[in-house]
Amino acid sequence: MTHGPRATDRAHEPGAPSAGITVRAATQHDLPIVLELRLALLHEHASSPIYSRLRSDAETRARSLFSTQLDAPSEVTLLAERDGQAIGILRCIESIGMPLLYPARYGYVSSVYVRPEVRRTGVVRALLAEAEEWCAARGLTELRLHNAAENEVANATWQSLGFEVVEHLRVRRLR
Repeated sequence: MTHGPRATDRAHEPGAPSAGITVRAATQHDLPIVLELRLALLHEHASSPIYSRLRSDAETRARSLFSTQLDAPSEVTLLAERDGQAIGILRCIESIGMPLLYPARYGYVSSVYVRPEVRRTGVVRALLAEAEEWCAARGLTELRLHNAAENEVANATWQSLGFEVVEHLRVRRLR
């Protein structure tokens, strides 16, 4: 991963991020914006069978959780910015695979959110490029993620970025 903000240098390639997007690792100083963006993601998916169960004290819990995550050596929270304003977020975690399968470790992408007014402008692509660099620096050779099954836009986005569906998460509530 690069140190400090970096402008995307592929702005003129087909499907590349638009000019002016910088991506950097979030710090404790960024906790308020991390909190805002990650909670906006949860609120946007309030109709989801999983994310609809948001606790009433979620913001308080999130502040402590996200603060801990920002300091964790096995993960990075990336912020995309344009003109000094945070417009997107992506969290990438170095995860341990099942001991019987390869790879032993992989990158897990979560908490991806882009402000609605700047969607489809290359923000996710810029965030993902930086996550890939972060993973490569750790010798990770695979990225995985989950997304809400009913989110057709997310499904199309991840497929266009080279992700394929390999399993389905199913939920059954118990009495």
